[in-house]
Amino acid sequence: MGYILRALRRSKPLLQSQLSHPRLPSPQNPTSFRYISSTPDLQKPESSAEAAAEEPPAPRTPVGGARIHFPKPDDAIEVFVDGYPIKIPKGMTVLQACEVAGVDIPRFCYHSRLSIAGNCRMCLVEVEKSPKPVASCAMPALPGMKIKTNTPVAKKAREGVMEFLLMNHPLDCPICDQGGECDLQDQSMAFGSDRGRFTEMKRSVVDKNLGPLVKTVMTRCIQCTRCVRFATEIAGVQDLGMLGRGSGEEIGTYVEKLMTSELSGNVIDICPVGALTSKPFAFKARNWELKGTESIDVTDAVGSNIRIDSRGPEVMRIVPRLNEDINEEWISDKTRFCYDGLKRQRLSDPMIRGPDGRFKAVTWRDALAVVAEVAHQVKPEEIVGIAGQLSDAESMLALKDFLNKMGSNKVLCEGNGSSPQADLRSGYLLNTNIAGLEKADCFLLVGTQPRVEAPMVNARIRKTVRATQAKVAYIGPPSDFNYDHQHLGTGPQTLLEIAEGRHPFCSALLSAKNPAIMVGAGLFERKDKDAIFSAVETIAKFVKVMRPDWNGPSVLLLNAAQAAALDLGLISDPTDSIQSAKFLYLMGADDVSLEKLPDDAFVVYQGHHGDRGVYRANVILPSVAFSEKEGTYENTEGCSQWTVPAVPTVGDARDDWKIIRALSEVAGVRLPYDNLGAVRARIRMVAPNLLRVDEREQSTVSAALKPEFHQQISLAPFGTAVENFYMTDSISRASKIMAQCSSALLKR
Repeated sequence: MGYILRALRRSKPLLQSQLSHPRLPSPQNPTSFRYISSTPDLQKPESSAEAAAEEPPAPRTPVGGARIHFPKPDDAIEVFVDGYPIKIPKGMTVLQACEVAGVDIPRFCYHSRLSIAGNCRMCLVEVEKSPKPVASCAMPALPGMKIKTNTPVAKKAREGVMEFLLMNHPLDCPICDQGGECDLQDQSMAFGSDRGRFTEMKRSVVDKNLGPLVKTVMTRCIQCTRCVRFATEIAGVQDLGMLGRGSGEEIGTYVEKLMTSELSGNVIDICPVGALTSKPFAFKARNWELKGTESIDVTDAVGSNIRIDSRGPEVMRIVPRLNEDINEEWISDKTRFCYDGLKRQRLSDPMIRGPDGRFKAVTWRDALAVVAEVAHQVKPEEIVGIAGQLSDAESMLALKDFLNKMGSNKVLCEGNGSSPQADLRSGYLLNTNIAGLEKADCFLLVGTQPRVEAPMVNARIRKTVRATQAKVAYIGPPSDFNYDHQHLGTGPQTLLEIAEGRHPFCSALLSAKNPAIMVGAGLFERKDKDAIFSAVETIAKFVKVMRPDWNGPSVLLLNAAQAAALDLGLISDPTDSIQSAKFLYLMGADDVSLEKLPDDAFVVYQGHHGDRGVYRANVILPSVAFSEKEGTYENTEGCSQWTVPAVPTVGDARDDWKIIRALSEVAGVRLPYDNLGAVRARIRMVAPNLLRVDEREQSTVSAALKPEFHQQISLAPFGTAVENFYMTDSISRASKIMAQCSSALLKR
């Protein structure tokens, strides 16, 4: 720098002499100055002024692909973010306006689905005419507001906040499970210093015991209160809170108790630091070692969108994916933590039960030959097939086609009961859609406990109740709800009173604009189910909820396979199929009762876990789990989704439909498809809506098409469909984590 200054001082006299005595260029004086001006500028001075004007700013992409909805276009206001003008709806905060403008504001306490706390102060920005930086998450945007996000003042303020946050934060990054996906790490790289000025002793906090799922290292906590707000607002439990004040402030349970919510694992995702992490995943892997595969959950009928993180052949963890129409960004604890059941009690080889009652591993050729030989020895009407609750549409269609070619029409899906009414899709789907529940202003729950049957549907109902003060009435056994409700009764007697207009709750249904009547799929197992659904139809006509713009009566299914099975026509004959069966084909069916099965019946079990169905089986055919195959599932609202293989298969296991296709060839009734595309072409002929992925086929809303039933309703009270939330299928029953949850959280 000194050399440049000395050179400029030496050249200053020469420059002054040249400027004060300009000379024309000549051959003897070639170094003199020559002034050049462009002719167009002289001719058109206004064009040079236009060129000097600033170009309009290029359109920016909102953060995360956010879209703006204007409920009232007249209420749109214009603000300026770093000089860029944007139009936003009235009521948006400064932080949301910055996101629309494509500027990502750092934050810790702010979360788009939680209430605003404004206590981390990391989102400070500078606003024109404001004496000091403002917290953008809590400041409403005003018309004409000029927001500056990258000024020295804003940067200095964020650096100061970061220094205070790191003052008591331990240097645990090498041993912290949040490392690599930690907000504090990322933002300290942008706003942190290379050294700290704090030389006193750092404070420490005692860890809390929140149960078998969430690990706590509370010394890392930065008091953003995200977990407290999630537990109170979304999960509906008052288990977490802020204790103390000043430097003694900490988050914990008010009394020594576990966090008992079915959504408790979501605090792991929303915690911006390593204070709350997954206890089963602790010290297992780093996030950059994992391969993420986008798939869906099959533990219930909601079809929550998930990402399966795997390393090699092992599923390491399951985390949620964003889907506003189904699960938003939450998943249940069973969905998140049942993955360890995928590596326990797996069936890896075909086996045949010998004369001594022990299973012996054999080849696929021998196992299929034995099954085909027995199938030809029994009468066609004695052949029965049952699809399990985790079956995909392709395998159920293959099973139905195979048994039909063998001369049998007795194919059913567990959970749907005998001879269900599947003529109209509106009779077994959630007609309002999961996202459409937010439009309802009155709920009547008949024989369903959504908190354990479908936690994500229950979370949506709670969200509606909190936002609109919607009324909820419940008919069924005593149950635990996390929102205000009226328990009207335990059995069909209360339902009949409402259908006849004699119950006090009828006034609430009649005064509601969009009432939703939700029936539990557990009623499918009742003998008087047709009469109960007829009473529900009567209530729907009485309160006029079956309209083109609103189809109030809905069914909340229990299992991932139920909706697709009813679409594909897996409906058994009215006769008792199992009682007369001599050849029973169980495709992952573990919860079906085999007490009435004849002792001389031949049972084939095709599945991926050695669960309840194995104990009665004569032949075992190993298949793959949902994380190892590509399959189509339809959720309770009629939306089809695909699973994607995340890990390789176990042992000698095969896809379900491939096993049935090979068996059909050995049995001499070859099915006409050899690959997945051909199977789906066959599905297109039977139920084309199953191939419209991520779309919802609207069901018929006319009640005039349904036949009338004059069956007598039994006054027996409604039962409980789910006895143990943490153990409902073969995967969760094999999970060690789910066993710990069942032991610790369900003990009375």
